[in-house]
Amino acid sequence: MPEQSADTTHEAALREAVIHAGLETNRRGLNQGTSGNISVRHGDGMLITPSGIPYEALQPDDLVQVDGDGHWTGDRKPSSEWHFHRAILQARPELGAVIHVHSLHASVVAIQGLDIPALHYMIAAAGGNSIRCAPYATFGTEALSQLAVEALQDRTACLLANHGMIATGPDLERALWLAGEVELLAQQYVLSLQIGGPRLLDDAEMERVLEKFRHYGPQRGGD
Repeated sequence: MPEQSADTTHEAALREAVIHAGLETNRRGLNQGTSGNISVRHGDGMLITPSGIPYEALQPDDLVQVDGDGHWTGDRKPSSEWHFHRAILQARPELGAVIHVHSLHASVVAIQGLDIPALHYMIAAAGGNSIRCAPYATFGTEALSQLAVEALQDRTACLLANHGMIATGPDLERALWLAGEVELLAQQYVLSLQIGGPRLLDDAEMERVLEKFRHYGPQRGGD
């Protein structure tokens, strides 16, 4: 058999990593069925999960290569949300992966159109003193893409009103970790509202926390 090129080997590894990340979103309770989608930067575009196939059934060849102009070839269509994946990766060259899920508590907060405020210092994991909720737009539209990019300004995660959550990162591992953190923060927010609402950290404290996160390397704060 001929040896694979380094590029081919890298692409094969990326395809396997996307499938693994998808299975992990299900295993961690962040997603189910055919909802949600995942992309990773590749070449001048991205590899993205296809439309309508559950992660458990995905094969590496099912992932769709979408170029920087939004074109793709092959038998599979990319996820209906490919527009905002492409828009985010183009707007944010430091990011390498985008994960979109319909996790329970993040979706509940998004259904209310609420930002997640500074109720816990781990809000800083998403890069600021809140996790914004983008206004509602129909799924799969350019309008939603623009709103998502705006909500992610200076942030690495956001909610989508009446929809779900987006988490990003330099790689799939970081994006997956952040998706879990955002879901936990959303759960804490929902529960705190049931007992009178959270006591929020002020902007000065969040600035101190954000500065600490910058020095802690991979923005994985903790005790």
